[in-house]
Amino acid sequence: MTPHWQQQLLKCEMVRAAKSPHHRARASAMAARTVQKSAIPIQNPNAIKLPETNGVNKDGEGGVTTSPSTRSQAASDSSPTIASALADHPSSTVGPAAEMSRIAPVKPGNTWQSLDMGGVGIKNLPPSSGLFTFTFLTTLYLNSNHLSAIPPQISKLRHLELLDLSSNGLTSIPPELGMLTFLKELYLFDNQLQDLPRELGTLHQLQTIGIEGNPLEASLKQIVQKDGTPALISYLRDSCPVPPPPPERVWKHFVSQTERDGDTAAESFSILCYNVLCERCATERLYGYTPSWALQWEYRKELITSELLSHGADFLCLQEVDNAQFEEYFTKKFAEHDYEGVHWAKSRYKMMSENERRLVDGCATFYKASKYTLVEKHLIEFSTVAMQRPDFKKTDDMFNRVLGKDHIAVVTLLENKETGTRIIIANAHITWDPQFRDVKLVQVALLIEELEKIAQNFAKPPPVYTDGYKIPIIVCGDYNSVPESGVYEFLSTGSIPPDHEDFMSHTYGKYTTEGIRHRLGLKSAYAGIGELAVTNYVPTYKGGIDYIWYSTANLSVNSVLGGVDQSYLDKVVGFPNAHFPSDHLCIGADFRVRPPREAQPARPPPPVFPESSRVHA
Repeated sequence: MTPHWQQQLLKCEMVRAAKSPHHRARASAMAARTVQKSAIPIQNPNAIKLPETNGVNKDGEGGVTTSPSTRSQAASDSSPTIASALADHPSSTVGPAAEMSRIAPVKPGNTWQSLDMGGVGIKNLPPSSGLFTFTFLTTLYLNSNHLSAIPPQISKLRHLELLDLSSNGLTSIPPELGMLTFLKELYLFDNQLQDLPRELGTLHQLQTIGIEGNPLEASLKQIVQKDGTPALISYLRDSCPVPPPPPERVWKHFVSQTERDGDTAAESFSILCYNVLCERCATERLYGYTPSWALQWEYRKELITSELLSHGADFLCLQEVDNAQFEEYFTKKFAEHDYEGVHWAKSRYKMMSENERRLVDGCATFYKASKYTLVEKHLIEFSTVAMQRPDFKKTDDMFNRVLGKDHIAVVTLLENKETGTRIIIANAHITWDPQFRDVKLVQVALLIEELEKIAQNFAKPPPVYTDGYKIPIIVCGDYNSVPESGVYEFLSTGSIPPDHEDFMSHTYGKYTTEGIRHRLGLKSAYAGIGELAVTNYVPTYKGGIDYIWYSTANLSVNSVLGGVDQSYLDKVVGFPNAHFPSDHLCIGADFRVRPPREAQPARPPPPVFPESSRVHA
């Protein structure tokens, strides 16, 4: 008998011993009464108080976020490759190979998270049951009742970590149980189950699935007996049928087609922005809920290019494109469709061997070569730029926090071959860690400062552009920041006070003594309809962190690419999956160019009156 099956039988006996009404609740109450009231609680002296986050909730339901630094540290002890992958992915979750460190969300008003309804003779659990409003539950016992079915609404209890459905009359369980991705223990002992829904394959954190006492299909039982629960979950995940695809995403128009057709002289261009999830990070350990075949680069690359090429955009701004993908795939593939590109990898590649450099990701910008000429290209390494600032050189926080991040931005300066219109496109990938929201703000401030300098130089020589602010500017990328963040506030309003909470009381020279400001007049392309609810979609976080900003003085939005159908998202635990090859969504916008305003004629000098005229103070 394997250790896996020994553990299965042991837990089965423990569950069978808990058949009396409210057995667990009574046992818990008894244990609580035996504790001496005067006892001093033992606390971990090494416990680290978690810092505040940037509002990016990794549990996806509101409340305190999970710090990925814990699992990054754990991974770094075992594998440098895994550690480096974790270090770049806030939204990554740990598959069956290792349990993910997670902090339960704060549930205001609830002092309990466990509910014992075992052994009380429940015969029916209606879909409208108030039980399914208790979304704060982490433990639920429904064992030893007379239930013949479990309604799909059980999937609303997204925070469940233990669910006991043992000793009922269940002949099937709903596929929607696969939405409970935080489950670690699922007890189905002593029912009448002959098969398991393949959708349970998304339960990537499950440590035990209790199947003893069921007339289960022999092949499924043998997997558990031989290799344990993780092997069964992997089998279910990879053999699950592909669900129907979502409806096509549609473009949301701000200007009607009639108006656009009537204004034939207006110059327009379109842009897509997409974090494509680099090959190094697309692992089962990070995305344990994704079928292994759907994680393969050979599968994902076709979906990525199909999505990008389907819109016929003038510019493609990609993040997490590694050197090998850029050189061997994207450059060649996009060249067939009239694109040329610019790519730089993150700064770490300088310290690596030739083979290791191939796997370092960075930012890539492609443009329609028949329509635009690449005039200049610039790499902005945030840590290098920070080192060059005199007011940063004596700042400990700069050395301890900013210099440890090797994120970059790629800036391309282009010119329309027909009209001569110049365009500046900044494509950036900002650090992800919510514990470093001060660094996010510093990186974006450095980006905008450098961009203003580049724009001023690109305006020379006149007379078409008298200064850099007259040139159309696009600032896009993966900013790993929510609309409530300091990053969003700074880009949209043009200023941040020196004591902004996102500086987290750290010191960054003039930034934290005078504040930061810019004159680019930026606005998010999606501001007209509201930011997309989701651009990053994983079990631990669902929200918008990718943006396309534009200079309002010389650009207007024609349309933006809409989001994914909500009814589809409600049935999906996270991306990537069979239909979406990255954990991010592609976003896009179409702009029209406003011609630069002509300089106003100089005002005539004021009239000169005789000295006898009254002089106004």
